[in-house]
Amino acid sequence: MPELPEMENYRIQLSKHILDLPITGVTVNREKSLNLSQADFINELIGRKIIFVERRAKHLLFHLDNGGRLLLHLMLGGLLYLGSRDDRPSRSTQIEISFASGQVLYFIGLRLGYLHLLSAKEAEDALSHLGPEPLGRKMNEALFISLLSQRRGSLKTALVNQDLIAGIGNCYADEIAFAAGLRPTAKLQDLNAEDLSGLYRAMRDVLTEMTDAGGYMEMPLTKDDTLTGGANELCRVYDREGESCPRCGDKIVKSEMNGRKVFYSPGCQHER
Repeated sequence: MPELPEMENYRIQLSKHILDLPITGVTVNREKSLNLSQADFINELIGRKIIFVERRAKHLLFHLDNGGRLLLHLMLGGLLYLGSRDDRPSRSTQIEISFASGQVLYFIGLRLGYLHLLSAKEAEDALSHLGPEPLGRKMNEALFISLLSQRRGSLKTALVNQDLIAGIGNCYADEIAFAAGLRPTAKLQDLNAEDLSGLYRAMRDVLTEMTDAGGYMEMPLTKDDTLTGGANELCRVYDREGESCPRCGDKIVKSEMNGRKVFYSPGCQHER
């Protein structure tokens, strides 16, 4: 599932290409991805312009020139592609939005994801449960330690809890734990302030590095996009089962915790 680095990469790149362009066409191939009828959704978008693209946690918010918001959550398997009819990928699309520039924004793999048209207040309410952004202005070391010090249970469960800290999922929770030298299964109640301080620095370092590298999405956003997917090569433990740990040389282990895959290096990651 796309996480903060992937969605932030999309936000940055889309902001360079689609702002202030009239929407000239909308194709809906899966009405269940919408919150309105297909006809109403299309009628509301034709002629509108996207004036700003915002990211909140794993969501994108497309701000429309009439004050409305398109709220996107790609969920598992979702992708975006921006291009022409000629260079579009050979993938089924659920929604397509055409712009006056001739480019089309393709929403791919929205079997679980959605694109909802909301008012500004409705969008704010829909996202009101989310915790602070891990790289946001409101987040600092003291707040991070305070948030986690009040919790019990495993480190990974806390990191992927969107109500606690927004934007981290399976992949980067494991990468953050690795950078901090802690196992994803470590119990929060066993960690001291020094452990949590190191975890905070690891969170910032990993998310910044992976965002700068374009996230791990498998497909470029545009035909000229050479950035998206660059984080794939930077993952140290996630999806690296059986490979040698780049830090200690031990074999990376894959296990499962509460239905989630967990990757770690037993040689250099500890319960505390």
